[in-house]
Amino acid sequence: MRSSLVALLFAGVVSAADWKPAPAPLMTKWGKQISPDKTPWNEYPRPQLVRKDWKNLNGLWDYAITDKGNTPGSQWDGKILVPFCIESALSGVGKHPTEKQELWYRRDIDASAWKGQRVILHFGAVDWATTVFVNGKVVGGHEGGFDPFSFDITDALKDGKGELLLKVWDPTDTGSQPLGKQIRNPHGIWYTPVSGIWQTVWMEPVGETHIVSVNFTPDIDKGEVEVLVNVSGASTGVGIGIFEKIETGASSFKSFGGGQAGKPFRFKPEKPSLWTPDSPLLHNLSVVVSRHELDSSFADMVSTYFAFRKVSYGPDADGHLRLLLNDKPLFQYGPLDQGWWPDGLYTAPTDKALKYDIVKTKEMGFNMIRKHVKVEPARWYRHCDELGMIVWQDMPSGDLGARWGNHPGIIGRGHDMERSAESERIYRMEWKAIMDALHNFPSIVVWVPFNEAWGQFKTQEIIEWTAGMDPTRLVNEASGGN
Repeated sequence: MRSSLVALLFAGVVSAADWKPAPAPLMTKWGKQISPDKTPWNEYPRPQLVRKDWKNLNGLWDYAITDKGNTPGSQWDGKILVPFCIESALSGVGKHPTEKQELWYRRDIDASAWKGQRVILHFGAVDWATTVFVNGKVVGGHEGGFDPFSFDITDALKDGKGELLLKVWDPTDTGSQPLGKQIRNPHGIWYTPVSGIWQTVWMEPVGETHIVSVNFTPDIDKGEVEVLVNVSGASTGVGIGIFEKIETGASSFKSFGGGQAGKPFRFKPEKPSLWTPDSPLLHNLSVVVSRHELDSSFADMVSTYFAFRKVSYGPDADGHLRLLLNDKPLFQYGPLDQGWWPDGLYTAPTDKALKYDIVKTKEMGFNMIRKHVKVEPARWYRHCDELGMIVWQDMPSGDLGARWGNHPGIIGRGHDMERSAESERIYRMEWKAIMDALHNFPSIVVWVPFNEAWGQFKTQEIIEWTAGMDPTRLVNEASGGN
């Protein structure tokens, strides 16, 4: 037994030592520093809902590519460095699974230190259809390549431990799912596909009663913030408390009262200062949930933040219609940022690299970035919030094979395409999930449902639907399209 264990440990060391990036046309200075000996992307991945205790699952996993419907069994193709997609150089693989194949991942997980707590498994993003197994049991599935998702895996663990398996299917440009500029045959303005895990995978312990989400809606006219706290494992009426840090560098917090779980309520910050690109002030908060009604003990506590800012449009002093920030005209000036990396594709090599692009964009004199047919990891938006960078957020395009609508040769001008019921279902599901996931980032001021005429359908209906889901932001219905 001992010799077998030693052999297994030695094999793991050899795998890490033998890992190297797959061939790439260009490596960034950050990519050259990547090593499986140091966990990639080790920063806390969810800046809008922070807990102290968590475990990063990035690193070397087993991977296999099988024909669709088959399983790897005991045969694995090698090691892949998560969270870099399998097509990327930094994954160490550089292969593309076709629509007739499935991509599998495997690793062991250990949550035994969290005995007596619920264990939540989180994925920042996986492209596209994912099924998750723990100890051979399906714990959940997800469709979507750009939004985070999670599963409670507690009951599938054995003594807090387990074998984690993922099965991923990605049809790339043969499907109707949102995919941005991915294509099987990259050329011109079309880029390398992204399949499988491409953002951080992680676990955290929570109690039976715990906070799932916190949504802030600032009202600068009244100096108030509306907040909605969704809680799992709590009956209606469980109390929520809001505390704001009021002294920089100190541990002093002021209570602003609170409300009930699952019901919107309002509070007034101590000193509500407006967020602008020149003065991107963020209010740091703690949100707590009581164990029972009128109980002063806490079942859960998270750290988060919000910003006071208002997005609208209206006439300037000369009567010209302008974009307004905090009721004042602001000329928004920025590039189309596609967020592709030569070595990591959708995934920046490091968090420093991700932030570097935003810093340089601001140093060039821009105050806005249009995030083009891609969604970034949550930390990118946090950097924009802190640096004062305005964001116009695109919905990643889908149905690219029919992007010209039903009138070939005229580039869809003046015409909406007809999507299938399945295509429309996927579009609405993913666009809503993206907006929900990004709701709290104050840097985002505009939603862009369509890029040009790519997959553009039911335009007026989609505009009204998008605006109805988030009336606090503007909608640019189809930049350059119909």
